[in-house]
Amino acid sequence: MPAQAEPAVRILDLPFKTREIRGPRSEAAVSVATSGLLPIARARPERDGKAAGDEEQAPIAVVWGEDGGAVLSLEGGSVAVKPVGREAIEGLTAAETPRGALPGSRRALAGPLSAYLTGRTRAPDGGPAAAVLTIRERQPMAVSADPKPVPVTTVTVSAGDDAVFAPYRPRVTRLAGQPVFLAATLSGQDTGGLALIARPGGDAKAGDSRTWAVTARTPPGPPLKIAALADFAGTGAPQAATVDARGLLRLWTLGPASLAAAGEAAGYTLGEGDADLAAVVETGGAPELALPVMGMPALAVVAAKGGLRERLRVTLPAPAATGVAALGEGAALRLVVGLADGRVAVVAPDGGRP
Repeated sequence: MPAQAEPAVRILDLPFKTREIRGPRSEAAVSVATSGLLPIARARPERDGKAAGDEEQAPIAVVWGEDGGAVLSLEGGSVAVKPVGREAIEGLTAAETPRGALPGSRRALAGPLSAYLTGRTRAPDGGPAAAVLTIRERQPMAVSADPKPVPVTTVTVSAGDDAVFAPYRPRVTRLAGQPVFLAATLSGQDTGGLALIARPGGDAKAGDSRTWAVTARTPPGPPLKIAALADFAGTGAPQAATVDARGLLRLWTLGPASLAAAGEAAGYTLGEGDADLAAVVETGGAPELALPVMGMPALAVVAAKGGLRERLRVTLPAPAATGVAALGEGAALRLVVGLADGRVAVVAPDGGRP
């Protein structure tokens, strides 16, 4: 069997220090790709016409800082840079934080559904937190010659007794054909978990306060962040990958009323704040997870099919800090990593040209 090529790393030549990165699965990437700002193809054709509960994708990553911005895409097997003004990008990404949302937070968006943190409050350790998750859903309306506002139903869901929502972006996926949201919670100074928010029974009328509720929780443990959602085990069931304050990566298999532990591995981090420091990696088989290694400037790719195992580790010029995104898949996969010093590195896991 031939030896695997060593991963190659390249620093992008950007005339600014990067402060924010959004990957292909982000609302920002889809907004930029569909804005006409650049001649970029939209999301994959099979994503068009998607049902609520599926996040849109665009084949780009977006990076920006105080002095500029850029769109990153794959061209000829390597990552190409298309400069874009910071003001243009920030204008297109303003909707990430709806009016009334927790300052600095971002919403989860899927078709007519959106969910975001509201009710600014304090976490048990004194940090920022949210009292409720607000879910909005655009309703169908008859075609009319007269312009009418689109009807929207709004429901708020509490984190539960003595609990608040951690100030991190909620996530959305589908279970049994129905959209569900997942959010991190805090219930003590050193205690947190996950809350699954779904429609009990799946058939409640939109707008009813009983339409959405917390239907499952993980056992109390150290505060954690959601890294990503995907079918990491390749079983057909969605899983959530989380990393807690101790650096423990865990998988949770999602059911309509359950969150079941499905494996763990130590030594990883999602950093401070709410930067997207993990990305789903498509290899042609079961999805894998790219995320930073705790305590060292390195990025790992972790596979879960058949048990959690680290498939690849790449040393970086500086710690990952502003984001991790995956462009392409299989042999064409390139990982974009925002570093703590403001630079952006591109990793070619198969040793090709980054």
